[in-house]
Amino acid sequence: MQSLSPRAGSPRAEVADAARVLAGLGLVTAYGHVSSRMDDHIVITPAADLADVHEADLVKVPEDASVLPPGAPAESWLHLCLYRARPDVTAIARAQPPAAYAAAATTRELRPYHGQASWLGRTVPVYDDARPLRSAELAGAAARVLTDGEALLLRGNGAVTVGASPGLAVARMWLLSVACEVWLSTGQYAYSRRLTDTEIASWRAVQSELLPRLWRHLRRRAAVVPMEGL
Repeated sequence: MQSLSPRAGSPRAEVADAARVLAGLGLVTAYGHVSSRMDDHIVITPAADLADVHEADLVKVPEDASVLPPGAPAESWLHLCLYRARPDVTAIARAQPPAAYAAAATTRELRPYHGQASWLGRTVPVYDDARPLRSAELAGAAARVLTDGEALLLRGNGAVTVGASPGLAVARMWLLSVACEVWLSTGQYAYSRRLTDTEIASWRAVQSELLPRLWRHLRRRAAVVPMEGL
């Protein structure tokens, strides 16, 4: 994965920035989180409307925490378990695109129908347990489903995407929403052509070049205003 910094800013500022983009794109309502791994801890958005998140609102959670600190959202467990299971992951986006609910209810895995969906993984698995992931035990079970790839559908509970930066994780959440919509619109047809393994590999080979461009586009679309220092 390739890191992305579309403008100068601290890692904490990038988390808050990405959270507001996630809200601006309509991928979350009152629920959702963005986090980033930093040395021996993570920083995560609080249990609040992401449209209003400032850098100062972020919560620091030790990566080896056995108890969540005050202010940390209950779903911090999902972020912690994913970071522990995936050393390659630096940032996580958690959201509830409406199409993700429908797709996760109709399939056990999502295979790409269009090239950019390949940047979510060769397939997108579905975690088949709709209970809230508010404990280390349940979150760990979900994290173990995402052994590789960059996206996970949670049946009845939205989705999670990962990346080398908060912006890339958010860009993948937008792509996942689109991929679910495509899946739903083509699944009713007996003749629907999914991408081949060769085609998927060709798209994954160029994601480090093209995915940052998508993030910059989405950030402009969401009309995010920098809020460092607020």
